[in-house]
Amino acid sequence: MSDMYFITSFLLALLLFPHTVGGKRKCGCNLTLNTIRNYYVDGDWIIGGIVTVNIDYDLFLTDFRVNAKFRGCTQLNVWNYQNVLAFVFAISEINKNPYLLPNITLGFHIVDNCLNEERAMLGIIDVLCGGNMRIPNYRCLHSHHLVAVVDGISTRLTLMLARILGIYKIPQDCIEETLVRSLRFLNSKRLPLKLFDLSWLSLQGKLFVRENVKYLLLVYFGSDVILIFSSNISYSSVGHKLSDKIQFPSFYQTVPSNVFQYLAIIKLIKYFSWTWVGIFVSDDEFGLPISQLLQRELTQNDICVAFIEFLIKGQMKADYRMKVSKSINSTNVIILYCDRDYVVTLQDILFQVPVSGKVWIISSQWDVLIGNDHYFKGLEPFNGSLAFTPHKGAMPGFKEFISSIKPDLYPKDIFMFTAWLELFECAYNKTIGFGTDTCTGKEINQYEGFSEEITYHSYSIYNAVYALAQALHVTQLEKRRQDSDGHFFRPWESNKYLKDNSFINGGGETISFDQNGEIPSKFDILNWVIKPNHNLHSIKVGGYDQLNSFQSLTINESLIRWSPAFNQTPFSSCSETCLRGYRKTPKVGYPACCYDCIPCPDGEITNQTDMKFCIKCPQTQWHNEKKEKCINKHITYLSYKEALGTSMASISVFLFFFTCLVMAVFIKYQNTPIVKANNRNLSYILLFSLKMCFLCTLIFIGHPIKLTCMLRQTMFAIVFSISLSSILAKTVTVVIVFHATRPGSKLKNCMGSKMSVSFVLFCSFVQVVICACWLGISPPFPQYNMEDEVGKIIAECNEESTVGFYCVLGYLLILASLSFIIAFLARDLPDTFNEAKLITFSMLKFCSVWISFIPAYVSTKGKNVVAVEIFAILASSMALLGCIFIPKCYIILLKPECNTRNCVKRIEHNIIIHH
Repeated sequence: MSDMYFITSFLLALLLFPHTVGGKRKCGCNLTLNTIRNYYVDGDWIIGGIVTVNIDYDLFLTDFRVNAKFRGCTQLNVWNYQNVLAFVFAISEINKNPYLLPNITLGFHIVDNCLNEERAMLGIIDVLCGGNMRIPNYRCLHSHHLVAVVDGISTRLTLMLARILGIYKIPQDCIEETLVRSLRFLNSKRLPLKLFDLSWLSLQGKLFVRENVKYLLLVYFGSDVILIFSSNISYSSVGHKLSDKIQFPSFYQTVPSNVFQYLAIIKLIKYFSWTWVGIFVSDDEFGLPISQLLQRELTQNDICVAFIEFLIKGQMKADYRMKVSKSINSTNVIILYCDRDYVVTLQDILFQVPVSGKVWIISSQWDVLIGNDHYFKGLEPFNGSLAFTPHKGAMPGFKEFISSIKPDLYPKDIFMFTAWLELFECAYNKTIGFGTDTCTGKEINQYEGFSEEITYHSYSIYNAVYALAQALHVTQLEKRRQDSDGHFFRPWESNKYLKDNSFINGGGETISFDQNGEIPSKFDILNWVIKPNHNLHSIKVGGYDQLNSFQSLTINESLIRWSPAFNQTPFSSCSETCLRGYRKTPKVGYPACCYDCIPCPDGEITNQTDMKFCIKCPQTQWHNEKKEKCINKHITYLSYKEALGTSMASISVFLFFFTCLVMAVFIKYQNTPIVKANNRNLSYILLFSLKMCFLCTLIFIGHPIKLTCMLRQTMFAIVFSISLSSILAKTVTVVIVFHATRPGSKLKNCMGSKMSVSFVLFCSFVQVVICACWLGISPPFPQYNMEDEVGKIIAECNEESTVGFYCVLGYLLILASLSFIIAFLARDLPDTFNEAKLITFSMLKFCSVWISFIPAYVSTKGKNVVAVEIFAILASSMALLGCIFIPKCYIILLKPECNTRNCVKRIEHNIIIHH
């Protein structure tokens, strides 16, 4: 029991030791620490600010061979200093507002993190401790009522600070062993709750104590030190991890979310139809997830990634420079998504390996501002680039506030004195300056546009401070309604008034946080233009608004000034655009955006560029010459308006009249021996049928209709059957004539003209019956044939019954064959009045024509089928006319001396002797 009492007393003395020493000295520990620039103004409640004013940038990697030391951190950025002024301006406005936090004066504690992780860590400990003596887990100023922290600029720094400031939701009066066990359980889930491992402040064993340092609660358990703190609002950082409310439940952002910046970048790329882009990200814990997310989103939107390059801070080896240069030259559009300190490495590479004629899409993480070329040299490669920045609104009175500032009005503002000393080389009486001139206080306005151009960082800080003030105000009102002291509250209580809540800032704009502690995403799209003096100038050319569902992305292309290497909107694709009429086909072994362009097949089109599939035209349409649209198919048929149809019709008419002339000759010389000797009645019938044969071809020409389709084959078949029947009758008559001259022949009774005509009528009647059956059962009809001829509709007659058609042709072939056989057998009869040889020759030509017709008819398509049939009719009819009647006309007209009775008797005598 005495041992337990001794241990308890010893621990109590150890805990009271810092307070005992603190009575004599300001803090209980005396550590050798580096100086951190800060700006502190006391108040009832203190809002901390971790900002970047000066820049301590080191390109070189630590090799751990020498002791790492701070650099000077003296490179003042006057535009970053505007962020400090925005912070002070917002606090000043809130303190003057009688309706916001009445009877409460806000103070602030602003620390310069120099864009350096170590300085940021020391800075946040400064803010937590309330003094320059940075002792973890100890409060140096008893009046330091810290309620919230504002930080930003770098995602990496903010993530580090958020891990420290993120655990807020454990009630202050419920700290017990089960709580520590639950925190240990959370640590086992890989959450960043184990913050420090300080053996010189830890207690051993199962004992733990708690020390309430105003509103900062520290819990010790073994070597675990757990910090339960208040809200943390960032005005710049938009890391994707920071949206995780399990790790960072008290983290809020007054800049848009990364997720919607990804969407905005993709919409911008799709707007300009860029499909081949590269990605540069930082080689840190953010780079890999960002690259993976970007690549996934780009791929889902049919945008291919040419390369993903991880920028290594300070890496300047020759092989690395060439690798980066090769990647840049592989595409025209590059996404740059990393903090600005990594971009310096890229700029140095571009300075040594010049690259131009690229479109850089720059995320809001790289906040190079107008006139900031003092730190970022060599911006020429980024001329014509497009940069995303959070949207900024109005800050009424801020411009006047900037114009009125003087170092003597703000004696605690160390940054202001530094600005005058380093930038203007002038000094106030209260400072020891190296300038010979005396400051007037107006020097800040010498920076062009400084008081006119408000950066989005300043606007975001302004909103962050107002958000905290509004939440504190509501928390205070709630405390008063509960009849408690509004001055005393636990800072984590204000979180519930920040979540899913909205407020109106000093400019009258409504700002709201969603359940993830983020404001609605709204970006401005800037076009970076390098002036002749090598300074950067940005022009707003568009924007992105998450809440605008109708048109979230707006672009004014007329305002964009591309790189001088482009004379029009840049093109970025792995392959050339496939024009209309072509489709894309993937290249084997290449990304999906790399393809070849092949023409669409016949009957298919593409009416847009870069189409993956061709569109098949409807059956009644066909593609145009370029295969970019479907047009109605041309209806084709053998027309009188075309050369072929006109020539066929002219030949038919000419032969008709020529046959009429032959018939006229026969009629005129009907009493001459040669006409009488060849059965003139059959000759008249044959000539008439031949005239009809020539005329019936005209039915085949023109647009087919039902009547013409029915008359085409039937009229031709009947007329031709008359012609062939007449020839067969003439052949039979010749044979009978010469056999009837023999004594005792009974064939004299068959030599009458009536018998010949009856024979012709009978043979023709058989063809009429065949045609009647054809028309009665399956008559021909007109149709549109869309298959036989590519790109055309053939107006044709469908014979319907192939059997009927070939029966007609078969019957004609029978008549022709009989005529040929009989004429061939009678070929030895005398020539002068014997037609057997002429008929034999005509039938030989006739059969040759129609035998050739069948394969030609079957193989020919379209209107040429009709032309082939017309040609066969004309050719066969001309064969009959030319072989049978032209020789007789020759004798009648040119050899009249042979057309006498004495010649006929002489021929008969020779025939009798011969037989």
